Amino acid sequence: MTRLADYFVVVGYDLDKRGGSEGQGQILQRFPEKDWEDNPFPQGIELFCQPSGWQLVPERKPASFFVAVLTDINSERHYCACFTFWESVENPQLQKGEPSEADEDDSPDVLQPAQLYAPKSLVLVSSLDHTEVFRNCLSLIYTVHVDSLTVPMETVIGNLLTCIIPIAGGSQTNDPPLCSLTDWLLGCFQPGQDDREESSRTITLGAGDRQVIQTPIHDSLPVSGCSVAQLFRQLGIVNVLCLFCAALTEHKILFLSSSYQRLTDACRALLAIMFPLTYSFTYIPILPGKLLEVLCTPTPFIIGVNSYFRSETQELLDVIIADLDGGTVTVPECVHISLLPEPLLHHTQTAISMVLDPELEVADYAFPPPSVQPSTLKIQDKEIRAVFLWLFAQLFQGYRWCLHIIRIYPEPVIRFHKAAFLGQRALAEDDFLMKVLDGMAFAGFVSERGPPYRPIDLFDDLIASQVERIRQEMGNPQKVMKHIKELAEQLFKNENPYPAVAMHRVQRTSENTQPRLPQNSFPLLDEVGVQLFIDHATAKLKTAPPVVKAELKCMVPTGPPLADIVDRNGNVLANSARRLEVVRNCITYIFDNKMLEAKKLMPAVLRALKGRAARVCLTQELNLHVLQNRAVLDDQQFDYIVRMMNCTLQDCSHMDEHGIAAALLPLVTAFCRKLGGGITQFAYSCVQEHMVWTKMQFWEAMFYSDVQKHIRTLYLENDEEGDISNPEGESGHKQLSALELASEQSRLWPTLSKEQQQERVQKEESTVFSQAIHYANRMSYLLLPLDTSKNRLLRNTGLGDVESVSNSYVTNSIAGSMAESYDTESGFEDAEVSDVANSVVRFINRFVDKVCNESGVTNEHLKALHTMIPDIVQMHIETLDAVHRESKRLPPIQKPKLLRPTLLPGEEFVMDGMRVHLIADGREETTGVMGVPPLLPAEGAIFLTSYRLIFKGTPTDPLVGEQVVTRSFPIASLTKESKISNINIPVDQLVQEGMQLRSCTFQLMNIAFDEEVASDLAEVFKKHINKLRFPQHVQGTFAFTVGQTANLVVEHKTKDKNQSIKTLSKNLVKTAKRTIGRQYVTRKKYSPPTWENRSNLQSEMDEDEISVSEEPDQSSLTLSSTIRSSDRQTMSNVVERACCRDYQRLGLGTLSSSLTRSKNEPFRISTVNRMYTVCRSYPGLLIVPQSIPDSTIQRISRCYRQNRFPVVCWRNPRTKAVLLRSAGLHAKGVVGFFKSPNAPSAGPSQADSTSLEQEKYLQAIISSMPSYSEASGRNTLSSFTSTHMSTSDSSDKLRQPKIGALMKQVMGTKDDVPGTFSRGGKWGSIRGSGQQSTYNPDVGNKLPWKESPQANGGPTETYFLRQQRAYLYIIGDKSQLKGGKQDSFQQWEVVPIEMFDLRQLKNSFKKLMKACVPSSSNPEQNMTFHRCLEDSEWMTLLNRVLQVSVLVVELLDNGSSVMISLEDGWDVTTQVVSLVQILSDPYYRTIDGFRLLVEKEWLSFGHRFSHRGAQTLANQSSGFTPVFLQFLDCVHQIHLQFPMEFEFSQYYLKFLAYHYVSNRFRTFLLDSDYERIELGVLYEEKGERRNPLVCKSVWEYIDRLNKKTPIFYNYMFSPEEEEVLKPYSYISNLKVWDFYTEETLSEGPSFDWELVRGRQEEPADEASDRQETTAPKSQRRIVWPCYDSLIKVVPDAITKLLQDLQNLENELGQPTEKWKDMWDKTKTTQRVESRLESRNSFSSSLLMSSNLSHQRRSQGVYLQESGVGSTINLALDCEVSATSTPATGRPSTSTLYSQFQSTESENRSFEGILYKRGALLKPWKPRWFVLDKTKHQLRYYDARQDKDCKGVIDLAEVESVFPGTPTMGAPKNIDEKAFFDLKTTKRVYNICAQDSTNAQLWMDSIQSCLSDA
Repeated sequence: MTRLADYFVVVGYDLDKRGGSEGQGQILQRFPEKDWEDNPFPQGIELFCQPSGWQLVPERKPASFFVAVLTDINSERHYCACFTFWESVENPQLQKGEPSEADEDDSPDVLQPAQLYAPKSLVLVSSLDHTEVFRNCLSLIYTVHVDSLTVPMETVIGNLLTCIIPIAGGSQTNDPPLCSLTDWLLGCFQPGQDDREESSRTITLGAGDRQVIQTPIHDSLPVSGCSVAQLFRQLGIVNVLCLFCAALTEHKILFLSSSYQRLTDACRALLAIMFPLTYSFTYIPILPGKLLEVLCTPTPFIIGVNSYFRSETQELLDVIIADLDGGTVTVPECVHISLLPEPLLHHTQTAISMVLDPELEVADYAFPPPSVQPSTLKIQDKEIRAVFLWLFAQLFQGYRWCLHIIRIYPEPVIRFHKAAFLGQRALAEDDFLMKVLDGMAFAGFVSERGPPYRPIDLFDDLIASQVERIRQEMGNPQKVMKHIKELAEQLFKNENPYPAVAMHRVQRTSENTQPRLPQNSFPLLDEVGVQLFIDHATAKLKTAPPVVKAELKCMVPTGPPLADIVDRNGNVLANSARRLEVVRNCITYIFDNKMLEAKKLMPAVLRALKGRAARVCLTQELNLHVLQNRAVLDDQQFDYIVRMMNCTLQDCSHMDEHGIAAALLPLVTAFCRKLGGGITQFAYSCVQEHMVWTKMQFWEAMFYSDVQKHIRTLYLENDEEGDISNPEGESGHKQLSALELASEQSRLWPTLSKEQQQERVQKEESTVFSQAIHYANRMSYLLLPLDTSKNRLLRNTGLGDVESVSNSYVTNSIAGSMAESYDTESGFEDAEVSDVANSVVRFINRFVDKVCNESGVTNEHLKALHTMIPDIVQMHIETLDAVHRESKRLPPIQKPKLLRPTLLPGEEFVMDGMRVHLIADGREETTGVMGVPPLLPAEGAIFLTSYRLIFKGTPTDPLVGEQVVTRSFPIASLTKESKISNINIPVDQLVQEGMQLRSCTFQLMNIAFDEEVASDLAEVFKKHINKLRFPQHVQGTFAFTVGQTANLVVEHKTKDKNQSIKTLSKNLVKTAKRTIGRQYVTRKKYSPPTWENRSNLQSEMDEDEISVSEEPDQSSLTLSSTIRSSDRQTMSNVVERACCRDYQRLGLGTLSSSLTRSKNEPFRISTVNRMYTVCRSYPGLLIVPQSIPDSTIQRISRCYRQNRFPVVCWRNPRTKAVLLRSAGLHAKGVVGFFKSPNAPSAGPSQADSTSLEQEKYLQAIISSMPSYSEASGRNTLSSFTSTHMSTSDSSDKLRQPKIGALMKQVMGTKDDVPGTFSRGGKWGSIRGSGQQSTYNPDVGNKLPWKESPQANGGPTETYFLRQQRAYLYIIGDKSQLKGGKQDSFQQWEVVPIEMFDLRQLKNSFKKLMKACVPSSSNPEQNMTFHRCLEDSEWMTLLNRVLQVSVLVVELLDNGSSVMISLEDGWDVTTQVVSLVQILSDPYYRTIDGFRLLVEKEWLSFGHRFSHRGAQTLANQSSGFTPVFLQFLDCVHQIHLQFPMEFEFSQYYLKFLAYHYVSNRFRTFLLDSDYERIELGVLYEEKGERRNPLVCKSVWEYIDRLNKKTPIFYNYMFSPEEEEVLKPYSYISNLKVWDFYTEETLSEGPSFDWELVRGRQEEPADEASDRQETTAPKSQRRIVWPCYDSLIKVVPDAITKLLQDLQNLENELGQPTEKWKDMWDKTKTTQRVESRLESRNSFSSSLLMSSNLSHQRRSQGVYLQESGVGSTINLALDCEVSATSTPATGRPSTSTLYSQFQSTESENRSFEGILYKRGALLKPWKPRWFVLDKTKHQLRYYDARQDKDCKGVIDLAEVESVFPGTPTMGAPKNIDEKAFFDLKTTKRVYNICAQDSTNAQLWMDSIQSCLSDA
């Protein structure tokens, strides 16, 4: 029972203290004047009566009522009901004659009213919240005052203050209370009497009023009236849910409204829906304006403020503002509200909308039900609250299973195990629930609802019995609504226990008329009278017997356990029974010592342990193997168990929400192994590296759970003393939970004697104390590292920020063998030990303090603990030292042995092997996606040598553990080195950091360093890589340093034997300087374009600043006169190097002296650049027109970029058209160059003279062409066409794209006009798809074969489109040639084309690498290989180069010369010029010719290999640009289309592609011949050989290798004379080069042949050993696409036969014949025989014939290089007949049988020597004949041992065998009967045996064969 009202206060306006616009209130009277002892008077009431401030107003306002809430220091809430009315006062301003500040400040002239009204408030302060009762009471008092009723006011107030009502609790009987008059009047006259504990209390204040107060049945359930429904109507569902979540997650919430009562209601509603949680932060439903600074408090709050103050709330940055009047909720940007977890949020929203708007569900019905009205507001209010109760039941279901009771006596102490709760609910990641469980409200919930013995309410019932129902009904809205309505009914009944009697009769002033205005002010009351009433009532209460209302305590039901609640996320499914089975089997194998089986299962187990069920299963299984808290294992068992534990802990979060770490904690102190010297090592020393051990929350939860177990057993023992119960687990005995036990004990507590109570308290306390000691030990086990000299404490944890040295996953020798690899900081070890010990002691002390204080451990015990802890830690450190010492002596851990790679001669290790893991990248073959076991990840070592980066190791998957995985690439080809952060490898090893290394040989290494590699070692590794990748100078590259162990020195100071070469190079440079000195030297007068790539050598710097301005005519100087006689001999090297052989082959001039040279030759070899003074990047000897003197050349050269003027590089032997190359023109020279010669010029300037000289130069080239001289420039199209039309092949005419079309494709013209001119050439073997290029057309082009009228229907522009072809086409950059005006009379024509720049090429290559070798296996959704390839645009660039090349070939073939004048003349120009020569000249398609081409066009003409390959530090910034690789790819595309035209194989191209970036050879180093001479490397290949093993030139290496093996040879090579190739260049015809995608993990790249050969010999022996041991021998062999080298494993037929021959020769001990000789011999014999035996038919061997038609040759009849399936049947086996199909039309038996390979014994049915007569005029010869029944043949050989079959007689063609007669030339002295004849369909064979018997035997045998057939 409690008072209805504690205080009654009258508050009025303080007229004395008014100042400015704001007045003040003052308490006029308060009753009682003395504070109640149990309820002190709240301060500051006057502020809350007028929250907006005390003000006088000119008009009387209506009376108002609201309830404010004040919270006192004890967190008790006081409800202040304020009834305010207005009384008139005289205007104080008028009296003083001062202007008023109250109303209109800015207009003081306004007339002030004489009458003002002041507010007065009647305030009722109560600890109960009965708003309506308060309203009625205060209204009554006001009515008594206004109506001047006869009742004394003191009586009314006295009655009010003495009214006693029950707080809660309905009637114990269910009868309704009597509603008689006496009941209604009871309150006044018998205030002390209890009304039979009914919940309705009828009161009267003695003024003819009566009202029933209904108190709620359960005090714990909030009373909300209609406020919740009202709140939802004001703000809407989503907004209120948002506020609800914000309040639960402790955000600041501010309500705004212009109504005070609504603010109070909204705040009350928010608290009501939070039930069963209670809000424990600042709660002020109405905040007075003067206290607005409270809003800046840092703590959460729920506050209401009048909208009047809205502007002052704008600056609040972290407050959620809910505007009740506007219906909005504003969440600031910086605030993130965690919402309810889905699907709960959705279900809640749906349920609330069904309550608020039931019509929504039936809104779409065709026949809606008659009316679906929402419930009344009061009922709706309860329904919404029911929804939130239903929501909390789901959120907190099973919470009682996670309560730990750690003390029962004297008071229950309960802790909630948050991690277990979240883990069981699978909501560990849920932000909302995490915050709620961490919040204050939930802490209050646990302390309030945790105790197991207490009164229970609706929520307890819901959690205990309704959870299952809620789960089942979840999907059914109707059932959910039914449940909610049931709950709502209970809530309503709680608030309104007796709705029938809820009637009021209160006299009010407003019953019939308008309220009467008070005539006089509220009277002062007689304080004595009121006090008498109060004293009288108090005395009566004291004498009345005490009301003891029995508290209905009972045991709180626990509800269904969490385990029964099905995991919503379906984690159960993920861990199938099969996985658990694998885990169980593996553990069984380990304990049964079947280690091999366990090893096989290990990877699967480690994968399975990602799932929760498998981890739980592991802990359960391991528990079974622990006997009496100990399990001793051997080393390997221990290792496996520790690995599994580590893997299990690795995926545990620091919360340990699934209790895995908790379950493992007892196990890590149980599993151990014996070390030497009686020392035991426990598993805990190997599983310390996990975050969970350093988290205080984990240890607390573990401690409390153990304490609970012990307390439970403590009381169970008490209960079961002398009682023999059934063993646990039997169904008969229900096991009591700790909470149930505690509940029972709490019930018994009052019945126990003092001694018993004391005894139990002590027992519990000592239990907690002993557990604290136990945990101090446990914590020291897991926190102290095995090697305490290392600071292995985890970083960023509570243990102290000590540097970490990894000690995880370490089992045996671990700390031992690894310790050496770290630098021990000697001298500081003692200090460090104490650091480790101190931080562990501090951590354990903090833990002990916290748990002991919470569990009520006495201070004496706590002090004892603090003294024990340092001793415990110290003892443990000593034990660990011994363990550490012994573990060092263990044999090292069984990690895979590090395999050492084979090195090349001269290659040396820079860094020895570091253990790493090679992680899988995006290539599918290695990762097991294709169905084979995954080869990657692999464990092994990475080696850095002076040449390569090599990984060698074995796959971690045990199924392929025997394979060796090798991945390597030259260090010079490294393009990217980056760090990998998220290393995801399914290995149990701990890796520190990862690196990604990408190479332009299309290799990628994702490596992760093993734990044993110190991090500083990894840094050293990185530095070494960078140093080797970018040496200071080119002499630091491997090609120079090979075989030199000494430090790299840039300048060779050693005396060189090859003196002449050195002399030459020195003299060349000196003479160059002298020559420059002789000329007129001007510094900086005209500087030529800078030569970008200067070498680092200082000597060049001066020369670069000097430029030649003018030079005397030197055309008369010949080679011999220029160079001193001592150097003439070495100049022959220059001659050869400058490819003069090729020039002579082409007839472009000789090197004889100028006197003897024929003047008729149009070209000459000029020595103008012999000292590299004209152009540094050109070769020393150049082909120029005969008529142009050297001085002109020097002047012309300045017009071109880099001084690269036009020179001839090839001449068409048939049309005599020449191909020239040059750089693009300088911008200033362009316009002058194309200026019409007739245009008037101001005077002969230098520019004009230069452009004239250029014209002369071009004219000289044109004049050299025979077609020009014949026609004297009048040659028209028709006459030219007829000359060569006859050679065109009819089949090709239909297929050839014409020049006009080609030209348009190249220049980007859209209209596809058929050309009118073509000549026979060979077109590619794939038909074009006719795609058009997308380049913009250029209108001004003079295209010679463009027939304009039919192109676009417009008139012909004769000026631009002349029908006569030009003699010289200049192909130049479109951008360079802008503004040039064409002249129709010149014989040359410019073709402006748009080529890609190097930046495009670089980006394209990067994308190509990423497409072919993706770095990770999970790319973005749409980025498939083909999409990435398309994005890279690599194929588009190839198409562009090929297009231009084919156009040039076509022009040259038709008799026009072409000059390629693109960019600087050393990139695209070189590509196009080289491709044109390959397509036009068969010589360049041979191995020798291709070498010459590369030496001439790429090396001599200065392609910048060093710069483009970023070979040195100076070039590092330019990045890698694969110009040469792109050229090789183009050659590869042509090779694919014309497989029979190239002598070299595809492998040859790959070999060059690999080695041009590898820096193994010096061939592709440096940027020009000049640099090579200067460094003295140009001619050294011809000098002495210091080290025969080290090859300096790639060509020499290829020659050597080619002699040994046919790897570079193309067996299909069968060229036609003078063949011109014209490949298709459409993108659809191009293929991705397999060089980019193939990989051989078994041996690494196959381009370093010594390494591959070395490897081949090893496996042969191993295989033989293996075959002896294994039983059945299988002939089959598995070939892996990414592992095996297909060339070796599945060689093509010819290679296989050549290998077999070689092997047989070795077996027979014969000297082996070179493969080339063998091959040539085979070809010739085959040709001879085919001519002899089948003159009328085609040879069955396509390979040997060279007279096939074009059509047939281009059908792609070629051997794939890999040789997987040859597309033709190679008939090289000598047993195959050379005859074609016989006349009968059925296939010959020889072709049927040729596919079989049988052993000799089967094939030879009968054999011996017979004489056979040769063909016409040929003699008789003895031959070894073999009759083969299987193949149905008679074969003959030269001798018995011979393998080459001389001929075959097919028995199918034999008509008869009969005795013959000796003919002329037959063998003498032989019986006539020994002769017999063999008649076939084609001829008769005369044969003679040694004697008649033998002859008869042969005849019979052949006859039997014939009859069998």
